[in-house]
Amino acid sequence: MAELHFFTGTMDSGKSTLALQTNHNHAARGRVGRIFTTHDRSGTAKVSSRLGLTHDALEVDADFDFWRYVVDTLTRGGRIDYLICDEAQFYAADQIDQLAKVVDELQIDVFAFGILTDFRSHLFPGSARLVELADRMNVLQVEALCWCGKRATHNARTENGAMVVEGEVIVVGDVDQADEPPADVAYEVLCRQHHRRRLTAARAKAVSLAPEPLPFG
Repeated sequence: MAELHFFTGTMDSGKSTLALQTNHNHAARGRVGRIFTTHDRSGTAKVSSRLGLTHDALEVDADFDFWRYVVDTLTRGGRIDYLICDEAQFYAADQIDQLAKVVDELQIDVFAFGILTDFRSHLFPGSARLVELADRMNVLQVEALCWCGKRATHNARTENGAMVVEGEVIVVGDVDQADEPPADVAYEVLCRQHHRRRLTAARAKAVSLAPEPLPFG
């Protein structure tokens, strides 16, 4: 029986790497699949991993219809055994419904990969619908770490190293590294405590380097 799988974790937990590995494993067994993504950090029509792995993909825009695409492909004599859907948090809720229909009506496996919440700690509509519909929900076991060393549970957006909690939900960027200068717009994974305090790696470093106040007298 085909199933709708949802693999989730924070940013920097290896979701895209697992998506590419899943595709490799199925293709190696002679299965034929399609890879989809949207708003990937490397640009359009690509799935990219921070380990340097990349693969061409089909870009999912707001008007893309998974059901129509699969049915049209099968009608023309094409073969599809499974779908790999990366950055699924950015899909519309009705696109997740289309994926569920592909599983139920056409018996085609769907493997979706995405983060649960945005930089404001609110569920993405696509992820929320996947939680509601997925046959299997898998939390990735590779734990991303906050700059303090604790397990990262929240995705933060930074602008010049400072955490922001307002703005457009979808702004493409990459994860800041603690030992690199912050990008204009980037993302950072934090534990809940430091997300609540808006204490990013750059801000924590600046605080630690601040000069001690001179004693009076």
